[in-house]
Amino acid sequence: MRDSARRPPEGEPAPPAAGAAVTTGALARRLGVSPTTLRSWDRRYGIGPAVHAQGRHRRWTPRDVALLEAMCRLTSAGVPPAEAARAAKEAAGTGDRTAPVPPPDPGPAPATGRSRAAGALPLGDVRQECRGLARAAVRLDAAAVEARLASAVAGHGLADAWQEVMVPTLHAVGRKWASSEDSYIEVEHLLSWHVSTTLRRHTRPPAPADGDPVAGPVLLACVPGEEHTLPLEALNAALTELGLPTRMFGAAVPASALAAAVRRLGPAAVVLWAQSRATASPPLARDVAATEWGVKGARRSPLVVLGGPGWAGRRTRGMPRPAGLREALDLLAGGYGAAGPGAPP
Repeated sequence: MRDSARRPPEGEPAPPAAGAAVTTGALARRLGVSPTTLRSWDRRYGIGPAVHAQGRHRRWTPRDVALLEAMCRLTSAGVPPAEAARAAKEAAGTGDRTAPVPPPDPGPAPATGRSRAAGALPLGDVRQECRGLARAAVRLDAAAVEARLASAVAGHGLADAWQEVMVPTLHAVGRKWASSEDSYIEVEHLLSWHVSTTLRRHTRPPAPADGDPVAGPVLLACVPGEEHTLPLEALNAALTELGLPTRMFGAAVPASALAAAVRRLGPAAVVLWAQSRATASPPLARDVAATEWGVKGARRSPLVVLGGPGWAGRRTRGMPRPAGLREALDLLAGGYGAAGPGAPP
């Protein structure tokens, strides 16, 4: 009875023992790449399985798996596959002694908008950092995603890292999700969380108030019904880097709460984010622009800045709609007499 209790149900394969070799399909799922990619790496770079069981069936040993994990970490950092393979084998102590000489690396796939590997994100012709970040996100490798984001900010500054690395990769994930019946939603959630974490990490704490300021803060809020906060988080972080006062209210701020905050804070500007036309409300924007505060005879009202694609085609006269983060920073910094990142030195 004890022996029969250990057997799996009829027709169900037994789970692999500790240290047992795994199949190509199981390893591909674990690493977040396609089986075709693993076979290609074996053929071109000598990163292949040590065991071929039952004819031509491949079995990958724990040593093989460790070697591939090292290669994936390197490619997620933007290292070309041929260099990553050599470095991974050298680190494992195998070198190239048992591997075939790889052909010259042909470079990136033609700019068709998609990588040759199944399951890759459609990044197109963008920065190398985007490719590394996308590979890490597809593998759900949180540590590599954090490292790639930190490197992008350190290397390019917050504004450029947002527009040139984070946004293209987020868009690529969104397109993949939309075209694959929700199978990549976990990738988008993981990437969005770590982008948000990085942006908040680079948001400077507000300076203590020192008397009555000449101009109030920049108030940032998503319109009612709008949940997309990442662009506002990026703008908030970049404004604080310039030393400008902000108040971040985040997602789906009710109209009544928005009006109350404007009257209480007396902001120099109010940024209203709308991702879709369904949430963009010109009447709300006009009401905010008409909100006044201060003593009679010296009453003021805020500059209303509209952000997001939801405002496209809407009639919003007198309310600027910046095309991107740099333009928004230049506009808002000008209201305080400060220089935005796009200003000449």
